[in-house]
Amino acid sequence: MRRLLIITAFGAIATLAGGLWVTRPLTVDADTVSAIEGNAAAGEMVFALGSCASCHTSPDGDKAVLAGGREFTTDFGTFVAPNISPDMLNGIGNWSQVDFFNALRQGTSPDGKHYFPAFPYASYARMTDTDVANLWAYMATLPSSDQPSQSHRLTFPFNMRAGVGVWKALYFRTAFVQPAGDTERGRYLAEAIGHCAECHTPRTALGGLQNNRWMAGAPDPSGKGKTPGLSPAQLKWSADDIAYYLETGLTPDFDSAGGGMAAVIEGTSKLPPEDRAAIAAYIKALPATE
Repeated sequence: MRRLLIITAFGAIATLAGGLWVTRPLTVDADTVSAIEGNAAAGEMVFALGSCASCHTSPDGDKAVLAGGREFTTDFGTFVAPNISPDMLNGIGNWSQVDFFNALRQGTSPDGKHYFPAFPYASYARMTDTDVANLWAYMATLPSSDQPSQSHRLTFPFNMRAGVGVWKALYFRTAFVQPAGDTERGRYLAEAIGHCAECHTPRTALGGLQNNRWMAGAPDPSGKGKTPGLSPAQLKWSADDIAYYLETGLTPDFDSAGGGMAAVIEGTSKLPPEDRAAIAAYIKALPATE
């Protein structure tokens, strides 16, 4: 009996150690990413499509000042967007380019902790090294804000960052979801920088995307309304209609974009026409998921 207890104890310890190892915060190769030189002018387009300002500016605040403070109410509690301006104390001005890569690529903070996946790093992780470096270079040119970041208000056990490691093990995948086909550029813009699926794809009870229902529409995280589906089963627009909507916010039915989508249009309207056309082609090629 004593031997059985000892074996069981060692087995439990080994299982726990293995679980902690599998779910540990990961980091990028520092030597590789620190050597990449970003281009701020090119990063402006990445910033626009990524809609960074739509989450990280204060409500009714200057859209160039990423002071944070915007609240997002979900089933897990309330997330509060942090200050990601270049401020040295309250923003990310003391980060290195490696820290920035770790955040976008691995969802890992400079102090080695998991970021909650309300920050859509699961999509940003598909971005190229060049685009991440360009975005970092551009964000360094924006105004600073000394507004302190506020804490999230999450319910137990979702407030435990260690549990995010389990979430990552279950759902964090860097491979693209849809086949490239003739829409490789559009797939990159939509699935990586634009992170469209973060709103337009339904989630599991633990908040992971249901890839088998990709872009099929989802309840709004606030519990009010629904984010529409973009697959051919829900969206009957032509590719030209979609591209025009991404440029102007106007629908074929003479309606206009509202809510969070209005902020998205602010970004996509700044893209070159060929990129809007590429996103439209990608959307038209989606499977007809109900």
